[in-house]
Amino acid sequence: MTTTTTSIAAAAGGGGGEDRVLAAAQHIVKSLGNTPKEVREDMLLIFSSFDNRLSNLTSMISDESKADDDRFEAAEKVIFRWEANHDAMRSAVPWEESPNESAEYLLAVDEILSLMEGLSVGSDHEISDRAENAIQIAMSRLEDEFRHILIRNTVPLDSERLYGSIRRVSLSFASHDGDFAEGFESFGEMDRDAGRFHERGGSLGDDVCVDLIHPDAVVELKEIAYRMVRSGYEKECVQVYSSVRRDALDECLVILGVEKLSIEEVQKIEWKLLDEKMKKWIHAVKIGVRVLLFGERRLSDQIFEGTDETREICFNETTKGCIMQLLNFGEAVAIGKRSPEKLFRILDMYDVLADVYPDLEQMVSDEFVVAEAKGVLDGLGDAARGTFAEFENAVQGEASKKPMLSGEIHPISRYVMNYVRLLVDYSETLNLLLDTGDDELQGLPNDDLGIESMSPIGRRLLLLINNLESNLGEKSKVYEDGALQCVFMMNNIQYIVQKVKDSELRKLLGDNWVRKRRGQVRQYATGYLRAAWSKALSCLKDEGIGGSTSNASKMALKERFKNFNANFEDLYRTQTAWKVPDAQLREELRISISEKVIPAYRSFMGRFGSQLESGRHAGKYIKYTADDLESYVLDLFEGTPCVLHHLRRKST
Repeated sequence: MTTTTTSIAAAAGGGGGEDRVLAAAQHIVKSLGNTPKEVREDMLLIFSSFDNRLSNLTSMISDESKADDDRFEAAEKVIFRWEANHDAMRSAVPWEESPNESAEYLLAVDEILSLMEGLSVGSDHEISDRAENAIQIAMSRLEDEFRHILIRNTVPLDSERLYGSIRRVSLSFASHDGDFAEGFESFGEMDRDAGRFHERGGSLGDDVCVDLIHPDAVVELKEIAYRMVRSGYEKECVQVYSSVRRDALDECLVILGVEKLSIEEVQKIEWKLLDEKMKKWIHAVKIGVRVLLFGERRLSDQIFEGTDETREICFNETTKGCIMQLLNFGEAVAIGKRSPEKLFRILDMYDVLADVYPDLEQMVSDEFVVAEAKGVLDGLGDAARGTFAEFENAVQGEASKKPMLSGEIHPISRYVMNYVRLLVDYSETLNLLLDTGDDELQGLPNDDLGIESMSPIGRRLLLLINNLESNLGEKSKVYEDGALQCVFMMNNIQYIVQKVKDSELRKLLGDNWVRKRRGQVRQYATGYLRAAWSKALSCLKDEGIGGSTSNASKMALKERFKNFNANFEDLYRTQTAWKVPDAQLREELRISISEKVIPAYRSFMGRFGSQLESGRHAGKYIKYTADDLESYVLDLFEGTPCVLHHLRRKST
């Protein structure tokens, strides 16, 4: 009324006369605009009581009403024309491809809605009923068109493009079925088992953005949604939108290889197949949140712009099923049976869910869904911790006593060290999950390794490797030959050191750890020399020969040479079958043997050889020169048994 009063005053102040009064009255009529006709009539009756000249303005309302009736009838005809030719119209050109007809139809809806908004409670019931009937028919069509536009213009998910945008990292790791010991036996090195891979899911590029609906169709959908919400058909609009888009998301999950499985079904799947499903799940979560959910958020924001509540309802209803399907699989894995080979996939699943969780929390306003996601994330973290502990216990308790006949690297060493090297790639995650405070210090060696400053994963891996070394020490006891015990331990500790030195493990465990283990390798090498060659070397000592260099007992000398030959031939036969895989260690060991044996043999030969060389059958006792022995030492530790048959002393 303030505006109206001001307008009257302005019009009246412009000069006297009937024209100015009528102008003011016309302005009043216009300013009342969309108010019901009855209200406008009442206002004019009030004004005419002050000035009977205004009574002529009632004709203005009559003219205006007639114009409204004409517009209504024209709009009604547009609505009914489509209804009368429903089947023909449906088979004609789609809505979004016939812009003139679509615009005419929406304009008709707008006309009827404007008329309905101008009617009061006491208005003509016939007009009101006709308007409501027309809107009901129109909404039925718009709902139908809304559904078909959504379906026709859904863009199929290009999984090849999306998978191509994921940067992958492949790491070798042999998974296995059966018990832990069988896994050790079947494990091979990376170069010998190139067919076995643990593939880490990489990161999805930030520039990946796809249209879930053709952009041109979004404009049409927005126009229809606006009319449906304005007409009070918001619920129907939301139901159609959510139903169609929910089916589209289900189809996207199928394309990404994610099946609808119950928790019980997931837990019955054998490992190799489950591993593939876990890998697909990891990719699907990245694409699902960063591409599909982001796209759905953008789509609902565009189509339902200006209706915040409707927009949220549509997004939540559309995406809830997709999110819950992914979360159900994650939960099934989290509560499933724990075994060491699953740890890397579980960590991948934890990492990807932790990575997308902030985006999920920001986009999804459904508190239940967000809480479920957090619960699954926590569950995967617990599963990773528990599986790591299972692995630790398995390493400590693995009690197979089958000896490596050649003293070579035990399968448990290969398995554990390759496993541990892969774990280092998850250091950031494991430091978060395994950070339990001072509890990690229990059971660790109290030496100069800087344990207090180590990361949680560093401490746990240090303890794990210590347990592995202890286990290997127990396994070495199956060898009756003390020298072979030393070769076995030397091989395995050297292998462990090499794996640490050539990887990120060195940063976790430190150079001091590497130095100490190298010292152990040298100690085992010294132990081997003592155990293997002491008996042969004792044959080359002067004690017990019965005289000086010139008058020593020939019988004693013959016995010494005979015993040395027998010892050397026995060592040659057994130790050519032994294996030292590390080329540098093998060479160093041969040099150590030569440095210990060859000078002793050459010295013994120099002192006493001449007393037998002049006699009969000298070659029976002095079979080898020092150079011969040095050459034969080069055959040791190749893993191929050799025998020295009826050899005689070579010419010098």
